[in-house]
Amino acid sequence: MFLGGALGDLNVQYLVSITLVSLYVSTAAVLVSTAVSLPVAVAVAFGDFRGKSLLTSLVSTGMGFPSVVVGLVVLLALSNSGPLGEFGLLFTPEAMIVSQTILATPVVLSVSLSAVEGVSADLRDAAFVAGGTRTDVGLAVLSEARYGIVTAVLAGYGRAISEVGSVLIVGGNIVFSDQTSFTRTLTTAITVEARKGNVETGIALGAILLALVLGVNAVGAR
Repeated sequence: MFLGGALGDLNVQYLVSITLVSLYVSTAAVLVSTAVSLPVAVAVAFGDFRGKSLLTSLVSTGMGFPSVVVGLVVLLALSNSGPLGEFGLLFTPEAMIVSQTILATPVVLSVSLSAVEGVSADLRDAAFVAGGTRTDVGLAVLSEARYGIVTAVLAGYGRAISEVGSVLIVGGNIVFSDQTSFTRTLTTAITVEARKGNVETGIALGAILLALVLGVNAVGAR
């Protein structure tokens, strides 16, 4: 009753569009960050090189990197005077994906690294003895660490879909005149409603966001 009443003044198309933008941007960002993080996690976990501990510390530090700072850096990079300005990505969903990827990658990488480091070196050695290539060994390690990797991906997804500051900066929180979202997400919509004093609507949108996160976690836990 409360949820339906609080959302009653909002256009259904608007609700659907901000939800879809949230899912699209967050999912794309986590897919990219996972594709980057997994091979790096395997290489770092079983590598022996100078600066390994420093790199691991930097990755852990990146998990708490201020999102507003990331948003400003991406804004400068994608602005007309920036090095990537020619691509015209600023204030688009793609700019939001870039920002969220930067924020999610340290989370996915750090948790994945811990999971991979927990895999016995005997498994890696056995794969090499069996004639496996580096790719085969890496896949075997990732398979053994799959539960930890799922946790890493879910943690990264939670970081991405709950983001507000950086997506406001690089996305612009844009909604078209027909109430279709271009870069407005559930989190930025909650901010808008709170500023307008529509606290109940903000809470209802927050409930939708929470339901999405719980749904993703439920799927990942299977």
